[in-house]
Amino acid sequence: MVLHWAKIMRSEVKTYCIIGDPVKHSLSPSMQNAAFNFLGLNCSYLSFRVPRGELKESIESLRAVGFAGFNVTIPHKVDILNYLDELDPVAKLAGAINTVNNIHGRFKGYNTDVAGFIEPLHTRNVNFNGIKILLLGAGGSARAVIVALQNKQISKIIIATRGHEKARELVKIGSSMGLSCEAASIDSAQDLAISSDMIVNTTPLGMNDEQSIIDHEHIAKGTVVYDIVYRPILTNLLENAKYAGANIVYGYEMLLQQGAKSFEIWTGMRAPLEAMRKALFGLFGEPG
Repeated sequence: MVLHWAKIMRSEVKTYCIIGDPVKHSLSPSMQNAAFNFLGLNCSYLSFRVPRGELKESIESLRAVGFAGFNVTIPHKVDILNYLDELDPVAKLAGAINTVNNIHGRFKGYNTDVAGFIEPLHTRNVNFNGIKILLLGAGGSARAVIVALQNKQISKIIIATRGHEKARELVKIGSSMGLSCEAASIDSAQDLAISSDMIVNTTPLGMNDEQSIIDHEHIAKGTVVYDIVYRPILTNLLENAKYAGANIVYGYEMLLQQGAKSFEIWTGMRAPLEAMRKALFGLFGEPG
């Protein structure tokens, strides 16, 4: 699919976007456009579906047309590395990208998922010392989680996936950072969950209201359960966690924080968090 964006770029408006598949569900356009409007910036933010296998030509189109920057989501967070000119140190460490800035024609990649993931946990004053974490998934978002958890005194991180190759690769990445990591089959996730102090879902499961692979009986009271899926806000995993008396972290919290970091990279300005948060929830407020 050739992306025809030339007409969009003829004005002086700086244009940003998110690319991935799927992107129809993305709340990033509402959030980023609210930030631009709040600060009176002549910028706009769009979303474009880019299926796997069409990434290269789409990046070429973004370069040719002159997009000022863009976000990257599933399934391109790792493959995008092949088409960038420069990497931020954190992005290089993660080996995954979710934000790209166009600096005088050069595409520089960043990973704002790292800060986006950890900030809600710091806000809750989570104590990481000696805890056992069950991490579902081993894609680009899971890589950001591993980087965010480095230097924490964690007992063990169990990475549960369907594909063993990605899990083993992520175990190596985590181990190189001094984390104790091991791979496991996703089929064993429910049994592993009951003895975990924190459960983090980085897979798309739940995005289409699917049932979680972990029921409430396998979540201990007081466990921290973090689902990075943000739409629906209350996934089945979080519903089960609530019922079990766990401490839940919503995916929109990571979305907001990583989006704010992306905004600051692109504009050099402090992100208007309240305006961005209000764009996500309108007049109804955040979930309780």
